[in-house]
Amino acid sequence: MMTTQATTCPYCGVGCGVQVQSESDAIQVQADDQHPANLGRLCSKGSALAATVSDTGEAARIRHPSIDGKQVDWNQATDHIAASIRTAIDEHGAGSVAFYLSGQLLTEDYYVANKLMKGFIGTANVDTNSRLCMSSAVAAYQRAFGADAVPCCYEDLECTDLLVLIGSNAAWTHPVLYQRMVQAKQSNPNLRVVLIDPRRTVSNDLADLHLPLKPSSDGILFKGLLHYLIEHDVIDRAFIADHTDGFAEAERSVDSWDISRVAEHTDLSRDELTLFYDWFATTPKTISFYSQGINQSATGTDKCNDIINCHLVTGRIGHPGMGPFSITGQPNAMGGREVGGLASQLAAHMGFGEPETNRVQRFWNAPTVAKQPGLKAVDLFEAMHRGDIKVVWILATNPAVSLPNSEHVRAALAKCPTVIVSDLTANDTTEYANVLLPALGWGEKDGTVTNSERRISRQRAFRPPLGEAKPDWWALTQVAQKLGYTDQFPYTSAHQVFVEHAQLSGFENHGTRAFDISGLSSLNQHDYDTLKPIQWPVNETAPLGTVRLFTDHRFFTATQRAQFIAAAPQIVDVPDGMFLLNTGRLRDQWHTMTRTGQVAALSAHDELPFVDMHPADAKELGLSQHQFVQVRNQYGRFVGRLNVVASVQPKQLFAPIHWNQKFAQHAVVSNVVAPVVDAVSGQPQSKAAVVSVQPFECQQWARIVTTVPLQSADWAYWAQTRTANGFVTLVGMDQEIDWQAWLRSRFEASVFVKHYQNPISGQQALIASDDKQPLALVFTHTDVAKLPSQVWLERVYAINDSTALNKELHGELGGYDELVCSCFKTTRKTITAAIEQGSSDLDTLAATLGCGSKCGSCRPELNELLRLTTQKNMVA
Repeated sequence: MMTTQATTCPYCGVGCGVQVQSESDAIQVQADDQHPANLGRLCSKGSALAATVSDTGEAARIRHPSIDGKQVDWNQATDHIAASIRTAIDEHGAGSVAFYLSGQLLTEDYYVANKLMKGFIGTANVDTNSRLCMSSAVAAYQRAFGADAVPCCYEDLECTDLLVLIGSNAAWTHPVLYQRMVQAKQSNPNLRVVLIDPRRTVSNDLADLHLPLKPSSDGILFKGLLHYLIEHDVIDRAFIADHTDGFAEAERSVDSWDISRVAEHTDLSRDELTLFYDWFATTPKTISFYSQGINQSATGTDKCNDIINCHLVTGRIGHPGMGPFSITGQPNAMGGREVGGLASQLAAHMGFGEPETNRVQRFWNAPTVAKQPGLKAVDLFEAMHRGDIKVVWILATNPAVSLPNSEHVRAALAKCPTVIVSDLTANDTTEYANVLLPALGWGEKDGTVTNSERRISRQRAFRPPLGEAKPDWWALTQVAQKLGYTDQFPYTSAHQVFVEHAQLSGFENHGTRAFDISGLSSLNQHDYDTLKPIQWPVNETAPLGTVRLFTDHRFFTATQRAQFIAAAPQIVDVPDGMFLLNTGRLRDQWHTMTRTGQVAALSAHDELPFVDMHPADAKELGLSQHQFVQVRNQYGRFVGRLNVVASVQPKQLFAPIHWNQKFAQHAVVSNVVAPVVDAVSGQPQSKAAVVSVQPFECQQWARIVTTVPLQSADWAYWAQTRTANGFVTLVGMDQEIDWQAWLRSRFEASVFVKHYQNPISGQQALIASDDKQPLALVFTHTDVAKLPSQVWLERVYAINDSTALNKELHGELGGYDELVCSCFKTTRKTITAAIEQGSSDLDTLAATLGCGSKCGSCRPELNELLRLTTQKNMVA
């Protein structure tokens, strides 16, 4: 019987609604056209969600609890965890215990973890991977508004007249919001878009003005803007006088930042700066939309406040189409912030002052409560390395890959006596687990998430748990009860947890705290099950929720006035001969690929770890397109394929964050990210690693296509990608291999191996087959750049007819091509050929090839191909 369930996407902070149709083990996922976040849109990752719960996606699932590699039942596992925590507290104090959480958790999971740690274990050593992506934005909102309160909503993107994208490649990191921006620009001829980013990204497709500023100079750019607004008297004096504090000090702090000085420190021209500043000054309806490019900095909090200052000085907040809009990266980073799932917060947007700790302790009926902030992420793992942390429980995240100086983090995990990991699949972090717990996956979880516009949505289960997997809130509850707190942790459903969370948000609030969902505190089970998306605050004053904040210009500071923040800027200096490495996300991958890396449709767009470098730098170093390089510094190294592109500036590099040791060797980019953090927020500076670049040489390279995954300790390098029919593995070797012997040893001595060689290119190919079908293809060359691309290999491997296969292999043996459209498997060569044959716009390409007509994530790249091909033809 076919059933339909409304739920939410588990990827980015947009919080898209999806409709899941399921029948037996078969499911179909489509966009929910009634959900206010996406209104019927989905990106490439969301469109491929069904594949993540297929047999392929679940092959690596953790299905049973285990202790030291031995399968146990849940009772044994939770007994062991409780005993380990109790022993650590007795022998070393509460501070020897830590939790490390994730924006992938549901709010109910977060709430129980935070309550257990801060109210009953008695320490605030509970932090989250959200520390890595938006904690600077949190700290800036708290300093300016007195609360971690995002003032804007998605509708503001559609009614603004100036959209300033700062450190955001929204086309890839928040594709559905980007699609809403594109539609807004088509509907509003007055809308102008400014992109502020050192790189030229696909989001440039939307921009009227791109400001490729010097890395880390964003704060200076906005100090200059504040100076310009004051100098030209584009300020709201009444708003400043009635609703803010600190303006005089902020004015003095930017007194010297005129356009000439800003130009000198940002590497932007006076004309570029004047145009941007004039647009901002003359456009009341302005949205500043910022993300990790701002937050992931040693001065990220100050930079966020520099942006907010420009909105305060003009009074552009609390009205449609205007405001400082920080966009979160994860599906429930906001929910974690609500419950206090950061070491710098207590609970429900309360801090560690005596009235707040007293209030929370009374509400929880707790024997104690943490009285001061705990260890933030980087500090937590440093304390673990020192031996101060004896027990750590890691839920739904992979810190062995995602944290800076990750080799040091892995050494810390190896030293910790008890490492508990709750997760779906084996990953780099589970290798260090003494206790491994099977968690629920998307489709099995039931609870709530909050997106970037403060909208709470239900994530609903539509399939039974796999194996013995349990909700994280349930596992935490079992441990709490075994620690002796059964009365305070009576939960048997996510609904019970949510109601208590809502009650705490309103407890002794009286309008003094921004976060208040007390209007949802009396939901019964049916109401909870059918809860529609709603934006907080939700209370007696706003029973239907709140679209945008600060419409009355009353803030949550002690004076109820917004605060200007004055801070001195810092610049990252790069020594001669070194490069500044920027890191970020790709279109089709997510975090450390534990979900998306298992899906063939999401693995072909960017098939290998890579490094982007400017052509002038590549020429100076004698490097060429698609050779492999190693990027290194005193913290570690990683290896990737070189992309020689003009989208990065000279002396700058870009590399994606996703690859890890499960998908490639020497691929963890965080190995070279220094453990430098923002002094206020504790967020790492992940976009300014100082590194060197050298060639990564191998005597022979090969690409191997098989139906089964391959790994070997004899290889100097390997990287593996899932395909529709198996796997493609790139291998680098320090010595030549007899591939015919290797194939026969890998499969069976009786397999038939046929060898092909191109005497001109030097490339050779081997095919191993039985009497029915090909078993493996091997292509070798001394030059890795001359090996065939993955899209060609996939097509060849799908040929079952031996005559046709032989004919293909007698040809060119490959040639390079790239996938552009994941939905329709359309490649760059195919699209370029269609454009040259007369397909002159997106609609025509969609009609002839399908590309761009489904999720729309490839449309910016299609526009770029249209532009480049048109320019080429004009020159010709």
